[in-house]
Amino acid sequence: MTVAEGFVRSGKVRDLYRVDADRLLLVASDRLSAFDVVLPTPIPDKGRVLTGLSRFWFAETAGLVANHLLGTDPTELPPTFAAQVPELRGRSMICRPARVLPIEVIVRGYLSGSGWKDYLRTGAVGGITLPAGLRESERLPEPIFTPSTKAELGAHDENIDYAGAVTLVGAAMAVRVRDLALALYAFGRDRAEQAGIILADTKFEFGIDEANGELLLIDEVLTPDSSRFWDASTYEPGGPQASHDKQFVRDWLEASGWDKTAPGPDLPDAVVAGTRARYVEAFERITGASFDRYLEEDRIA
Repeated sequence: MTVAEGFVRSGKVRDLYRVDADRLLLVASDRLSAFDVVLPTPIPDKGRVLTGLSRFWFAETAGLVANHLLGTDPTELPPTFAAQVPELRGRSMICRPARVLPIEVIVRGYLSGSGWKDYLRTGAVGGITLPAGLRESERLPEPIFTPSTKAELGAHDENIDYAGAVTLVGAAMAVRVRDLALALYAFGRDRAEQAGIILADTKFEFGIDEANGELLLIDEVLTPDSSRFWDASTYEPGGPQASHDKQFVRDWLEASGWDKTAPGPDLPDAVVAGTRARYVEAFERITGASFDRYLEEDRIA
């Protein structure tokens, strides 16, 4: 995006613009972050995958919780944005302004990632003690809510327990977001299972509508950036899983010897292509739609 007027800020992946008093424009770039560092190599069409999946899930989960999405057609934007309409196609969401809650709302249904490391060290994840003897990638007895802090760009999120979430957002709000997140996870897990995908864990974000104080689901929902998607056909607990998310990049970075500080290394072409293919496959399997058709329809809508 090259529009300067209305620019608010850039996050790790998305750029935010103020359209008017009642609307924001959220644009998903092709940037990819790993270990809280934005990598120098973009993944082609990644922003469109994230946007398309988020639109899908916002529609599917509207009966569980309100969300910030107002529209997706960039031609509805003021003339200031007209020159950027082709670039905005497929990667933009026009949204209600919201005050973002200062926590990452994470739900885990399987033992992986930082949760697996915490379990090995303490026998618990996010302050929740788990049964002894669990294996890496094993399904948990029930999904658990394990929030983290929301770090500024360039800093690292830190896992916290439920009491830490209460400190950051208050007791009543902590209960609301926990219960909603667990319900959203269960909905997404069941829907993904129909597509042969295991939703191992995911991260949600919530905000408070600036106009009426309503709690909203915001940002992105159940995407390969915010979730671990595993292939159900090859799932076997006891180690890492074949995935349709950015774990493919994380694995390459871990093996590269990178020290996980900025700037990150350039990604080889094979890793870029493999990541794009995994993201597109997640889109198509979950939505049941062709990604190429999505691109075409959104460009001519």
